Amino acid sequence: MREIIFLLALASANSGVALRVVEPMLPQLASDFGASVSATAVIITAYALAYGAAQLVHGPLGDRFGKLRMVTLTLFGAAAGSFGCAFAQDVSSLAAMRLLTGLFASTPVILGMAYIGDRVPIADRQPVIARFIMGTITGQALGPAIGGAVTDLLGWRGTFALIGAVFMIVATVLAVRTRAQWAEDAGAKFQGNPFATHLRLLGVPRVRAVLSVGLIETFFFFGAFSFLGAYFNLRFGVSLTLAGVLLAGFGIGGLLYTLMVRKLLIACCVFFALTALVPVWPAMMACTIGLGFSFYMLHNTLQTKATEMAPQDRGTAVAMYSSAWALGQAAGAAAMGLAVGLFDYRPSIIAFGVGYFVLGLWMRRNLGKL
Repeated sequence: MREIIFLLALASANSGVALRVVEPMLPQLASDFGASVSATAVIITAYALAYGAAQLVHGPLGDRFGKLRMVTLTLFGAAAGSFGCAFAQDVSSLAAMRLLTGLFASTPVILGMAYIGDRVPIADRQPVIARFIMGTITGQALGPAIGGAVTDLLGWRGTFALIGAVFMIVATVLAVRTRAQWAEDAGAKFQGNPFATHLRLLGVPRVRAVLSVGLIETFFFFGAFSFLGAYFNLRFGVSLTLAGVLLAGFGIGGLLYTLMVRKLLIACCVFFALTALVPVWPAMMACTIGLGFSFYMLHNTLQTKATEMAPQDRGTAVAMYSSAWALGQAAGAAAMGLAVGLFDYRPSIIAFGVGYFVLGLWMRRNLGKL
């Protein structure tokens, strides 16, 4: 089981790179396509929307045909979408290819957590999930750095080609190492329309509560965070590589969380405010590390709740949670783009940070209901 979890974590790391790779390249894409940064951010929204919506399909299919089989096959689709991004000719075609990539890139995370939920008792699950998401965190840490560095060296087309190659390699390794277990992993007793499960689960108050909190969490956090790379580049004039390195601090903070957990709900709000107010760019690394730590402090608790909110349909339930998570990010990025256009970066970043803090206070008081 450890080897399988490692492979799923490796695939999740690749998906994490694909998710975050665009942030530091937004200024370059805006320049190449003759568009504003806010308009170019549609490629983030397109990916997140597809990433979130597709999980509503992948969860039931994972329960029916096997989680390991679905992860492997969909990663080949993500590779095709990433290669398509490298040949995009305008913002619209790039957004379309990012949407295609997002349709297939989410399965390692959601079905990986569901796989752990199937095999690890609830009493031992949170630390296992914390270690598993180190793959996603590592990918998210490397995503901005890869996006910035490779864009500076090879251009954004080379960056997307690299992401596609990694997807292809990871999918091939998974196929070789897990194919023998696909039949065993399939849900032999699964009957009827798999998608009707969504409606049934939405009737459970606990499920609705976890989904709602997951959506609001990413609306506020990633709504602001998605624009930090462009903010660093415009305010401090740093290169795309350096902007990516600064954003990579988020992943470092997430890794620190997996080693030590503390109740610091106000931290995220404070670090967002500091990114908006501190006048020198070297301090930004400390801010993004703090953001990563404080985000995963709240996020890992929600993930563990999601794996147990409907044990009888775990793959579908986790997919619904992750879909709400991704849809919150998409809506947050769109709302942040509008806010930046109306109010500029600083007040928008601070306002989203305050919203995240309020959510943390609510969750602290209502955790037992989730």
